[in-house]
Amino acid sequence: MGALHEPVLLAETLELLAVRPGGFWVDGTVGAGGHAAEILTRSAPDGRLLASDRDAEALAAAAQTLAPFAARARLLQADYRELPALIEEPPDGILLDLGVSSLQLDRAERGFSLKSDGPLDMRMDRRGGITAADVVNRLPEAELADIIYRYGEERASRRIARRIVETRRRSPFRSTLELAEVVRSAARRPRGRGIDAATLTFQALRIHVNRELEGLGDVLASLARRLAPRGRLAVIAFHSLEDREVKQAFRSLAAAGFRLLTRKPVRPGEDEVRRNARSRSARLRAIEREAA
Repeated sequence: MGALHEPVLLAETLELLAVRPGGFWVDGTVGAGGHAAEILTRSAPDGRLLASDRDAEALAAAAQTLAPFAARARLLQADYRELPALIEEPPDGILLDLGVSSLQLDRAERGFSLKSDGPLDMRMDRRGGITAADVVNRLPEAELADIIYRYGEERASRRIARRIVETRRRSPFRSTLELAEVVRSAARRPRGRGIDAATLTFQALRIHVNRELEGLGDVLASLARRLAPRGRLAVIAFHSLEDREVKQAFRSLAAAGFRLLTRKPVRPGEDEVRRNARSRSARLRAIEREAA
């Protein structure tokens, strides 16, 4: 993440994945390819990587990053929830870096940012599905409030939903800055204190649009069972809802032939947060399949 798409918790992730020469590795949320490039570097000379992402723009950026590794990297546009059916051999390690990437946040036209104006899109996969504009302009007030509360843990969710509905009666929402200003006014929090008052609502809309929590626990269990003996699954989450799903899935797996490698999530150190403010909420957990 970060301005130069710096991969979060890079050293810690590679250590927990135990990347070594050779083997078959999977990066199911490749983004710009930072983690993937390091996996290929450490697995040289003959380690292979399947790199996937549902975002076509991210996959194009990863293709450039991974070009030096040529035939050792296979790129595929796919949601990570499709991976259990797409992996053709047991991986030695699987990485999922969940959440929104700098590639998405830094491009106003993608509609993720509340600091630069753009269309209310927020889709990671733009081949179809609903947009954030569809959500804020069409859903009933009660349903909108529930989404903002459930996925944003926003205490002012009902007041924000009411203000959104009142505003859209005059004119539908079309831009990110327009929505952000309405949310801020409804949230009634002083500017300059903590995170932007629109952040939690934008998070909630993004999670809903991209179905980010849908089936997460089930797919983690499926991916873990695809691992080779002693293979490892590492997951980086960026908010408490994701991390809770990962924690619960790993606890269940630990009771069924897997070994927890992280009793508590690994967090970025002060130096990394100073270099890359977007890393501050990252939480890394990992699990290992026991030997056959």
